[in-house]
Amino acid sequence: MSAEIKAMPNSPAELLGDAHPLLDQLGVPEDLVAAGVLPATLAFARITDMSALHSFLDAYRAQILVPVELPAIIAAHGHASRGEVRELITLDERLAHEPMLRPFAQASCRVGQRQLSKLRPMRDQRVVQRYLAALAEGKAHGWHTLVYGLTLAMFSLPLRQGLQNYVEQTMRGFLRGAARPLHLTEAESAVLLAECFSTVPGTVREVLETRSLVRPV
Repeated sequence: MSAEIKAMPNSPAELLGDAHPLLDQLGVPEDLVAAGVLPATLAFARITDMSALHSFLDAYRAQILVPVELPAIIAAHGHASRGEVRELITLDERLAHEPMLRPFAQASCRVGQRQLSKLRPMRDQRVVQRYLAALAEGKAHGWHTLVYGLTLAMFSLPLRQGLQNYVEQTMRGFLRGAARPLHLTEAESAVLLAECFSTVPGTVREVLETRSLVRPV
């Protein structure tokens, strides 16, 4: 299993097919997966067989990924691209009232703030600097999804590919966590990962095409 995992792409740069060195500064959801926050929220620890794993992945997609996280990234990307700092900060506050995010809010914001701090040298970027100022003043939280969307915009990275990277990183993290307790072989892990990745383009397309119909974030 470990050999297969190590052979997989490990950075946004590999996944996006772009050698931009700053891609490695993107805040990825795998940070949350590794910390055990999202798995604990969705009863990941109770997975004892493949059926339970599929149920877990379906629940994550239906409860968090599609209705909350991807729309938040898209909205943050749009606000940042248009220089809408006030709207970005308002979105940040609205996420604080999202019930599905409350169990892992602290971890999400910790990851987001860490990644946002890496953008501090971009002094000519008003959105970045004002978002940092809002954090310092306690007027914003720094959700990792918003920082992710902001970063995509600041470096003019393709939104669709960025969303796909986000989902793939998350799926990879979940499967890494499940491989050992389920005693998955290298071949089984590879097949399962390929199966998960095959659905990612459709998920991203669904959210992009229907984002105006997704409940507000």
